[in-house]
Amino acid sequence: MDKEPITIDGLESLKEELIFLKEKKRPQIIAAISEARSHGDLKENAEYHAAKEEQSHNEGRITEINDIIARANVIDVTKISNDGKIIFGSTVDLENLDTGKKITYKIVGKDEADLQKKLIFFQSPIGRGLIGKNKNDLVEIKTPAGVKNFEIKDVKYV
Repeated sequence: MDKEPITIDGLESLKEELIFLKEKKRPQIIAAISEARSHGDLKENAEYHAAKEEQSHNEGRITEINDIIARANVIDVTKISNDGKIIFGSTVDLENLDTGKKITYKIVGKDEADLQKKLIFFQSPIGRGLIGKNKNDLVEIKTPAGVKNFEIKDVKYV
C-alpha cells in the first residue's frame, strides 16, 4: 500500500466529493430504488436495475476515495522554502519556445490532475520533464504530440 502524494487542495476536494456521495447521492439512489421496487416485478424493471447499477458505481467511488485518503501523503509546498526548483505541488510558469505561448501548470497527484484547469500529473511526460528543473532552465520534453521546448520563467510554491 504505497503512499500517494496529494496537495492540500486535492485532499479537500476528495473529502467534499466523499461527503456529497454519502450525504446527497446515496439517499437519492436509495429513494430511486425504493420507488422502482414499488412498481412491482423486479425481473423486468429497468428503473430498478438502473438504480442498482448507479448504487454500485456510487459505493465503488466511495470505497475508492476512502482508499485514496487512507494512502494520502499530503504535501504542503507553502511550508517549503522556495529555491526555484520544481517539486511536487509547485506552480510553474513556462514559455513554449516553439510558439512563444506562455502557460502555467501546477504539478499534482493523479487524482487531482485536470488538464483543463492546468493541473498536470507529476508522472505525465510534462510533469516528469519538469520535476527537478530550476527557474530559467531550458527543457526539452518528449510528449505524445512530439517534442516541446520550454523555458521555465518562474517557480512558485503556492
